Amino acid sequence: MSKVDGLNVDSDHISFRLSLSFQNFLKEPFLVSLRMKQLMILIFSFCVIQAGAQTSSIEAAYKRFPTLPPIQLLLGDSTTKFSKDDISKKKPVLVMLFSPECSHCQHTAEEMLKKKDEIKDIQIVMATMLGLTEMNEFVEKYKLNTLKNVVVGKDIYYLLPPFYDIKNLPFMAFYTKKGNLISVFEGSMPLDKVLQVFKED
Repeated sequence: MSKVDGLNVDSDHISFRLSLSFQNFLKEPFLVSLRMKQLMILIFSFCVIQAGAQTSSIEAAYKRFPTLPPIQLLLGDSTTKFSKDDISKKKPVLVMLFSPECSHCQHTAEEMLKKKDEIKDIQIVMATMLGLTEMNEFVEKYKLNTLKNVVVGKDIYYLLPPFYDIKNLPFMAFYTKKGNLISVFEGSMPLDKVLQVFKED
């Protein structure tokens, strides 16, 4: 305890107060920085939620344009192209997106060969995003080239996956003879049910 201008001054108390103020001073920038980071995270989260809500509110293209898409496939000979204009207008159409590596797709191909007489009145367009080598091996293995109503090609411009907003394979889109959409289905579907879709239309 000391005396300054007639006042009693506790030097230890002053030292403690100065030390405390200094510590608070050091902490303040950290707290401000932390609060800014929290605020930025909050704003970012809000923007992501808003963007997600806007994206989910936009319908997939096939729903907004419920007719056959502008199909552009490259066939197994690596030269011939198959387009929407080549699709039969006398038969209903099944557009099927597949992968040669997909077990459900392989099973569907096996079933198509077994029930070729039952599906002969449906134009089946099979599209893959994988290479021609894998595609041709798939076609040969399941003898799809013996089915006159089946066309298998590579989606060279990657048009179909975003058009249908595909999440699972195989993906099937059912169309009338006039090219109007009936329905779509993701995943494995027995050919009996495929035929039933067209019968119900």
